[in-house]
Amino acid sequence: MRPILTLRQYSHDLIVHSHEHAQLVFGLSGQLDFEVDGQGSQVVQQSFVVVPSGAHHACGSPNGSRCLVLDVPDEHWLVQSLGDHADASRRLLDNAGRLPLDTAQSQLVNWLAGSPVNDPLIAQQGAVLLLASLNQASPASIGGRRLPYAALNAHIDQHAAHPLQVADLARIAGLSSARLHARFVAECGQTPMDYIRSRRLHMAAGLLRDSALPIGEIASRVGYSSQSAFAAAVLREFGVSPGKLRRTPGQR
Repeated sequence: MRPILTLRQYSHDLIVHSHEHAQLVFGLSGQLDFEVDGQGSQVVQQSFVVVPSGAHHACGSPNGSRCLVLDVPDEHWLVQSLGDHADASRRLLDNAGRLPLDTAQSQLVNWLAGSPVNDPLIAQQGAVLLLASLNQASPASIGGRRLPYAALNAHIDQHAAHPLQVADLARIAGLSSARLHARFVAECGQTPMDYIRSRRLHMAAGLLRDSALPIGEIASRVGYSSQSAFAAAVLREFGVSPGKLRRTPGQR
């Protein structure tokens, strides 16, 4: 069984995943950029983020962040441990959001952070106390505007022949890399790198159909130094080889 309470250090390394249990992330120090199902927020002292079970989320901290993390074991644990409070806790855990902590809640978080949370009894009782204290909390809205696709597409098109990083698009969108990643997944069903790859390949398809440029030149123009790697990417994207795509007007 995974630990219920853990102390974690976050860095600039991006964490992107989901898991089949609800999670609460409490800020202790620093600032943690957080995205849950495309909604962005920042976890700092006296605040926390709710990550519902199965929710896709990403996080990273350019300058470092320390947090207390509560991983809710399962529904059975919730009912057995919270009793009459279980329904209110379930409502809290089902809705992604960033919430503030009042003074008493913040003191409890800090006390637990200074305790041996690897002790099963402290972890169990501490998690129960934390959840019970949060039952009146209401998640704040952490949504954001849609991504600026026109500006992102223009940048990809202009620099298609050169290496592109998620950080390049994040800068244009005014988001952290973690927030951009989760926003792309939520809005497009693709990661930023998948989006870049697909945009490049559709540029290549247009050149194959509408120009007489050699296939190797087209590959270079969309960032592929190897013609064989380009051919494999085209086959995965369109189901046909570059040569056949060139011979098939209107192929999409």
